[in-house]
Amino acid sequence: MTSGLRYTGPIYRPPSEANSLLVQATIGCPWNKCTFCMVYKKGPKFKIRSVNEIKEDLLWAKQKYGSSIETVFFPSGNTIIIKTEDFVEILKYTRKLFPNLKRITIYGSAQYIVKKELDDLKRIAEAGLSRIHVGLESGDDIVLKHVKKGSTSEIQIKAGQLVKKAGIELSEYVVLGLGGKKRTREHIQETVKVINVIDPDFIRIRTFLPKMNTPILEEIQSGTFQILSPHEVLKETYNLIKKLNVTSQVYSDHYTNYISVNGKLPENRDVMLYTIENAQKRDEKSFREIYIGTE
Repeated sequence: MTSGLRYTGPIYRPPSEANSLLVQATIGCPWNKCTFCMVYKKGPKFKIRSVNEIKEDLLWAKQKYGSSIETVFFPSGNTIIIKTEDFVEILKYTRKLFPNLKRITIYGSAQYIVKKELDDLKRIAEAGLSRIHVGLESGDDIVLKHVKKGSTSEIQIKAGQLVKKAGIELSEYVVLGLGGKKRTREHIQETVKVINVIDPDFIRIRTFLPKMNTPILEEIQSGTFQILSPHEVLKETYNLIKKLNVTSQVYSDHYTNYISVNGKLPENRDVMLYTIENAQKRDEKSFREIYIGTE
């Protein structure tokens, strides 16, 4: 029996999983080429932990915390890549251990989601997976290619639709400013198109912030990629919210964002647009400075 939860490498989770039990199912990221992401650039090498190891950690958590666990998040970068049979076994075991469980959540990139058949995803849903967090980042194929996301708008749409058809909640992430000044219009325009087709349960807004040890930082320093100003980011936010035709819950739950814009679409659209309009009247110096992130 393990003496505690075992973690290898950086452990990241969405802000919405702040109170969740974190049990590492995979180590690192199988793609690890995105030019804006620093998380696994220095390792560790991607690995899927064994079912037995994951079960041992879950059992330790059960003995430590009892039945108080209500939400579980399985890091790291792409838990959806686990074989369906193994993942189903892990999910069923998790639900058996924690009878008061309300949610089990993972990260999953579109290019790995589409490798699963719909029947696989339905089995995973029936076994207990509640939600998948997917990094859409942009719906613009030129931006996606530039940042080496490893997917296209077509793949993102297919993945999103598969997740929803399987009965799993879908949380899509959009990174404002990821197209820089050159692609700002296309970035939002194409992102709106993709999200409108998918109609995810959640849309989570992030603002591009350069990070150390990332290829895109070199582009910024050389001047080939120009970061948006706060007002330019707010303009992207406004155009995104204004043009979305979805039934999604919007969250700007991240430290990178200049303002907090939250609400249900379409019901709260006007309130969110009003919030953005007020922020656009502020002096740009009143917003946080652009800096190079270290985490």
